[in-house]
Amino acid sequence: MKSFEFLSKKREEKPRSKGITMVLDKGLGLETAESLMNISGEYVDYLKFGWGTSIVHEQEIIQAKVEMYKSHDITPYTGGTLFELAYMNGKLEDFFQEAHELGFPAIEISDGSITIPHDKKVECIRLARENGFEVLSEVGKKDPNLDKELSLDERIQYMQEELDAGSSLIIVEAREGGKNIGIFDKSGNAKEDEIDYILDNFDGSKLLWEAPNKDQQVFFILKLGNTVNLGNVSSDDITSLETLRRGLRGDTVGKI
Repeated sequence: MKSFEFLSKKREEKPRSKGITMVLDKGLGLETAESLMNISGEYVDYLKFGWGTSIVHEQEIIQAKVEMYKSHDITPYTGGTLFELAYMNGKLEDFFQEAHELGFPAIEISDGSITIPHDKKVECIRLARENGFEVLSEVGKKDPNLDKELSLDERIQYMQEELDAGSSLIIVEAREGGKNIGIFDKSGNAKEDEIDYILDNFDGSKLLWEAPNKDQQVFFILKLGNTVNLGNVSSDDITSLETLRRGLRGDTVGKI
C-alpha cells in the first residue's frame, strides 16, 4: 500500500494503452537500474537503451538489464541510432539476430542521423515485424536544419505510412535536449499550432511525444491530459513525471 494513497488520483495499470512513459537509459549500471525499477518501475512502460550505448557495454550486462526491465513489465528496446548503424553497414540480419539473443522484444527504427529513402524505412519496419519485434518508429531529423526541411504534411504522411507498416507507436523527435528541434523552438517551448495541426490529422493515441524537460511534460499534461504518451524521460525524472500526471506537484495540482 502506498503512503497517503487516499490523496492520489489512480492511473491505468500496466499494460497501459495510454499514459505511456518511455524512459531513456544512457548507460545505467545494473544495480542502479534495478534499484530504480524497484521503486519506480511500475510507472515505466518502455525503456530505451539510448542511441548506440549498447555497443560499448558487455553483452552480459545488456542481457541482464533487459531481463530485469522485463521482470518489471517494461518493454526494453534498442535506440534508433543502433538500427541506423546496422542499416548503413548492411548488417540488418546480424542486428536482428543479436537483438533477439540479448532478449530485446522491441526495436526503434529511425532515420534521424542518416538518409534512408522513406519506402526503404517502411520496408525495414515490416521486416522487423516479420522478425518478431515490436517496432517503435521515429519521425524527424536530429540536425535542426534538416528537420526544418520536413513539412508538417510530410511528417504526418510518414507517420501514417509507418503506422500502417506495423509500428505500434510513432515517436515525435525532440532528442535528449528538447530544444530547436521538431515541435520545440530554440528555448524549448512547444509550437502549439504545429502540435494542433498534427493532432487534427493523425491519431494522437499512437503518438509518443519526446518531452525530456519538465516544462514540456507539464505542457502536454495540461493540454492533452495525464494520459498523454511521453518519451525521452530521464531516469532521474520518473517519479517527478508520475507526480505531475497525478496532480501531486504544484504545476498540475487541481488542474487535471
